[in-house]
Amino acid sequence: MARLYIDGDEVRITRRDLCTVDVEFYGGKTIENLEPRRLFPVSGLSKYITLIDEKGKEQAIIRNVDTLMSESKKVIEACLREYYLIPRITRILEVTDKFGLLKWAVETDRGNQTFEIRNRHSDIKLLYDGRVLVRDTSDNRYEIPNYKQLDKHSLMLLSSEL
Repeated sequence: MARLYIDGDEVRITRRDLCTVDVEFYGGKTIENLEPRRLFPVSGLSKYITLIDEKGKEQAIIRNVDTLMSESKKVIEACLREYYLIPRITRILEVTDKFGLLKWAVETDRGNQTFEIRNRHSDIKLLYDGRVLVRDTSDNRYEIPNYKQLDKHSLMLLSSEL
């Protein structure tokens, strides 16, 4: 079976639930109760969004969310934000190294957090666009949207770990 790609304004996407949508094609076809997921969750924030049904089967792929009509785009972005709920680090308060385990105390958009990191080389990733992804020992994820916008103290602590 060939993949069904959604390009541009050929569909209307409406929100059904917190993380599910209905897709109505202008030709009359409707696919209901689909969950948007990123095929490339780290690098493809708005491109190649798969729409899967309740059985986990892919029904369609949105090539680029930016080409959708504004209401459909808002619906997809809201579902993705809810599904990929990643706290954003706004300040790094303290980093301590004890027996090879890094303990971070940070401020996030969801409140203060303290967590541990096992391996600074594999659990702290600097991406090409200035984002930093952090994974703790419990496999929780955190994001610094743009490390260059951190305050001096946070930047100093982060630069010693990159």
